[in-house]
Amino acid sequence: MRNAGLGGWPARRALMTPDRTAFVSGERVVTFAEVHERTTRLAARLRRAGVAAGDRVAYLGPNHVAFAETLFAAHVLGAVFVPLNFRLAAPEIAYMLADSGAAVLVHAPECAAAVRGLRDTPATVVALADPGPGEHAYEDWLAEDGRAEVIDVPVTLDDPALILYTSGTTGRPKGAVLTHGNLVWNCYNLLVGVDLRSDEVTLVSAPLFHVAALNQTLLPTFLKGGRSVIMPSWDVDRCYDLIAEHGVTWMFGVTTMFAALARSPRWAGADLSSVRTLMAGGAPVPPALIRTYQERGLVFCQGYGLTETAPGATFLEPSQSVRKAGSAGVPVFFANVRVVRPDLTDTAPGEPGEVLIQGPNVTPGYWNNPAATRAAFAEGGWFRSGDLATRDTDGHLHIVDRAKDMFISGGENVYPAEVEGVLAEHPGVAEAAVVGVPDATWGEVGHAFVIPRPGARVTGDGLRGFLLGRLAKYKIPRYFDVVEDLPRTGSGKIRKPELRARAAR
Repeated sequence: MRNAGLGGWPARRALMTPDRTAFVSGERVVTFAEVHERTTRLAARLRRAGVAAGDRVAYLGPNHVAFAETLFAAHVLGAVFVPLNFRLAAPEIAYMLADSGAAVLVHAPECAAAVRGLRDTPATVVALADPGPGEHAYEDWLAEDGRAEVIDVPVTLDDPALILYTSGTTGRPKGAVLTHGNLVWNCYNLLVGVDLRSDEVTLVSAPLFHVAALNQTLLPTFLKGGRSVIMPSWDVDRCYDLIAEHGVTWMFGVTTMFAALARSPRWAGADLSSVRTLMAGGAPVPPALIRTYQERGLVFCQGYGLTETAPGATFLEPSQSVRKAGSAGVPVFFANVRVVRPDLTDTAPGEPGEVLIQGPNVTPGYWNNPAATRAAFAEGGWFRSGDLATRDTDGHLHIVDRAKDMFISGGENVYPAEVEGVLAEHPGVAEAAVVGVPDATWGEVGHAFVIPRPGARVTGDGLRGFLLGRLAKYKIPRYFDVVEDLPRTGSGKIRKPELRARAAR
């Protein structure tokens, strides 16, 4: 087999474990042999539509088996897969399709209105259901070819595999390129850090267009021969149902997802005995939330990474999950991580600095954006994360905050993540977000947005009193808003720029 990339995975898995279940979605069960057969058939259809090595194939829609089939089919041909955020509006989708130069778009019915609102679409558009004028019906398209043909296109680990668009909170999204090698090395790093088993039952509950759901759950599980239970979208009750129904052993989520599970009335009585490992990323996890899970006897591990690092950069080993709760762990096995001052010298233990990452999991750069690529790297190929962290004397990383989220009040640095973590200790607080806002006296002060727990009554004065004695006074927010929800990106992260705008209003 000349395909050394992900396009060869379905064939290799079908040889090893053809009858084992690869994917479960609702009532649908798909074996590895079926994944190989359907992926090969789809690759043949894409090739007949003109797709060749290096071309881009986009997917728009909630989590679905077709997402994985389209990804692998594109990679069979040496094409580049472009997963798009299905929560975006038509102009945002249009920008990404144009920027990537996608030749094909596969979309779900939930996104039909957005697709039909596009002025220009790729040459080939395939709909999972209810195709519009000029569109192909996904299942009919696959069935037209009859028997799947053998395709073996040479692909190397250095060839691009994915273009993942960043959330765009600071401007136009950039397309981070990840190679097949980036993805393979990320899987190796995860398999070193997590005792992933061939009988793993992985709940894929975060959106697959997000780097963590795809590269930290679905791909490593597929590589190992485990079973991925795919949720179309996040739903707390459905999550509990699927854990019980399938005996889920492993799950990744962002802080907001785990907070929602713990807030549920089902939390206290739910049978979670099958779960071996819970893994969180995307934002610092408040230690109080980690303890909530550990008190249920669950192994809760936090990792740190970025889209550009495929994503794992550091990971907290399960054996250290209690002793180092709240830490993002140590560098993954096949990568290097530094914490540096502005002059790029290494910080002392406990001293905040920017996180730099180097390794085979790190992006070669941004799609058609050499200026952004140059700006993202320091000398020696070190990727500049823009995140602030400290390293303790044991070498464990503690994420402080995004550099752009830090604000200065009265000459002192304030890291919102630290304040949010202490607010999460309040028994009436389910979730909190803090931003800096202008102040005539202090330059900037904190503005907190707080979601209360069900049935709890919280006030600004009460929260301020709770923080007194727990934080230095300059860190305590001047303003408190009690809210029902917080604005989020497609991956579940809180949109801090939107909160700053709301605070300004």
